[in-house]
Amino acid sequence: MSGPEFDEQKAHQHFAGSCFNAAWELIDKSGRTPAEDEEMLRMAMASSWHWTQRKDCTPQNLSIAYWQVSRVHALCGRGDEARRYGELCLEVSQREGIDPFALGYAYEALARAESIAGKEDRKKEWLVKANEVAESIADDDTKKMLCDDLATIA
Repeated sequence: MSGPEFDEQKAHQHFAGSCFNAAWELIDKSGRTPAEDEEMLRMAMASSWHWTQRKDCTPQNLSIAYWQVSRVHALCGRGDEARRYGELCLEVSQREGIDPFALGYAYEALARAESIAGKEDRKKEWLVKANEVAESIADDDTKKMLCDDLATIA
């Protein structure tokens, strides 16, 4: 007996987006509980995995997924893991054809990770690189979004 018809690619498409959005809602929530932090991490990781399973996944999609996982780890105070995913984000963001905002956010992720880890010199180095990229972004709204996020790094 075979199972029901199932479109795996549509499932990955659904869960990549829905898990990303669920993680984002928790990122934006103030006063998260420890259980919500864990849920946020699971949602970001699930989104990232589902993206890797999609046939239409681009390096830019991976960059955003890795960035979100890095941000979630930073919010949970896990500097080493935030750095690990920030490095993955940077690796993907340096590929040809990637929008500069992805590179700027890779640097933002690494600056935030180093801030969480208490590595001020490294944080400052990444912030300089992120701000340099921000200056090269033509779209004012995108540039503002990156600059606003950079301003939140302690």
